[in-house]
Amino acid sequence: ASGVQVTDEVIAVFNNMKVRKAQPNEEDKKKRKKAVLFCISPDKQNIILEEGKEILCGDIGNTITDPYLEFVKMLPSDDCRYALYDATYETKETKKEDLVFIFWAPDDASMKSKMIYASSKEAIKKKFTGIKHEVQANCLEEVRDRRTLAEKLGGSSIVTLEGRPL
Repeated sequence: ASGVQVTDEVIAVFNNMKVRKAQPNEEDKKKRKKAVLFCISPDKQNIILEEGKEILCGDIGNTITDPYLEFVKMLPSDDCRYALYDATYETKETKKEDLVFIFWAPDDASMKSKMIYASSKEAIKKKFTGIKHEVQANCLEEVRDRRTLAEKLGGSSIVTLEGRPL
């Protein structure tokens, strides 16, 4: 492990995304985070929330039509990130929502960045208890294809992701 610490803010964001209120009011629903990016602080000491890199549920249908594509656009092409994405999908039987942990390590990121993100991944994953799905992606084509995520969520039984057929 790299000795990098996970900030309380990151843990709070995760806990808020993990807990789905049975009867959320409209305001709470709008403020709920659909996707968020985390980065390692410039001093390499902490994993922090990346400023301004989030999608709120209230944005979907207003400023954002396809939250998954919007999420993919937030990923930097030349640096690593961790992300949480709250995926909504349907199988032939049922509609589901699941949090997915994404480790983004693009080919164009520096070796140093890849090493520190890879060695710090366990620290953040340990704090994210109960996450069933993890995706590691290295190129935009791979992550842009929603089937990559669908595979992780349930493979061929999935028929739509974010309301769009695969």
